[in-house]
Amino acid sequence: MATPTDLNEQYKNDYFHSRFVHDPRRALVWPEVVRYIQGRYIPAGARVLDVGAGYCDFINYVDAKERHAVDLFERVSEYAAPGVTTHVGSCTDLSRFAADSFEVAFASNLLEHLTREDTFATLREVKRVLVPNGRLILLQPNFTYCAPTYFDDFTHVQIFTHNGLRDLLEMAGFPLFEMQPRFLPVNMKSTLKYTPPFLPLIVRTYLQLPWRPRAGQMLHVATNRK
Repeated sequence: MATPTDLNEQYKNDYFHSRFVHDPRRALVWPEVVRYIQGRYIPAGARVLDVGAGYCDFINYVDAKERHAVDLFERVSEYAAPGVTTHVGSCTDLSRFAADSFEVAFASNLLEHLTREDTFATLREVKRVLVPNGRLILLQPNFTYCAPTYFDDFTHVQIFTHNGLRDLLEMAGFPLFEMQPRFLPVNMKSTLKYTPPFLPLIVRTYLQLPWRPRAGQMLHVATNRK
């Protein structure tokens, strides 16, 4: 009979082969997303930490003094670009990093997979490793705009709206710098049945729109208050 530990290990590895499979189209989309985020929210020469990095879709394209990726995914190093330092471990324990190690911490589609207790632990650790006034950048599904499909991912255990996430971050000592309730579609699986020509240009143009159709993900940029 499988123990809870056995089942957790199986879930941790099998999730990347079922729900969160590698999609080569990410290499067309994420450089444009990073271009947008980098130009607005990541200072030159920053040290950047990607928390829950997965396939390193974000951190691979960031221009930074240091780039670090943390994830439970044991094969995370296979997807990291040269110059990205990978670490296999939990987002709730960043003790491998000293205090004030980073100017920017980023997480994409992470908090909705965590329990409330693990969310608080993660935010405490991120606060510790960020310098004062450092940036926390979160890309999350926004329940306000994607409620019908939110629980199609069976690993979602928490609900976040843009207002709820803002309140959580402020309570945790991360006052809001900027919020975009509609930033991107929730995932390519639901929006891209095929790869359209000139996909990077489409993404770049989409991010410049004043109103973004079918956008179900939000972007929060907060400041580390110490």
